[in-house]
Amino acid sequence: QVQLVESGGGLVQAGGSLRLSCAGSGRTFSNYAMGWFRQAPGKEREFVSAISYGGSTLHADSVKGRFTISRDNAKNTVYLQMSSLKPEDTALYYCAVGARRNWIGRTLPDFGSWGQGTQVTVSS
Repeated sequence: QVQLVESGGGLVQAGGSLRLSCAGSGRTFSNYAMGWFRQAPGKEREFVSAISYGGSTLHADSVKGRFTISRDNAKNTVYLQMSSLKPEDTALYYCAVGARRNWIGRTLPDFGSWGQGTQVTVSS
């Protein structure tokens, strides 16, 4: 059974930075993409960033140039470095593992297992 545990969320002022981590366990993550989504109150869950096992990345337009996704395959861990944070980045951030091997996408069905989320709050 896949387990994904996020950490690193918190309260930060606008313009600040945070680094989220997500540690996976329960099975191999070889050849599976990992990604981050977020959900603000009253809004749908939306794609943030994804990274393939080989290191190819995708980012939502709203975070390009501000967020960086990376992974440590030996540790089954994915990171999200967030800089120049804005109040509109406030949300519950979820880590996810790809639903299919050798595939990277940006939609909810592209991911099959999810963490519980970590809260990021950006004050103005």
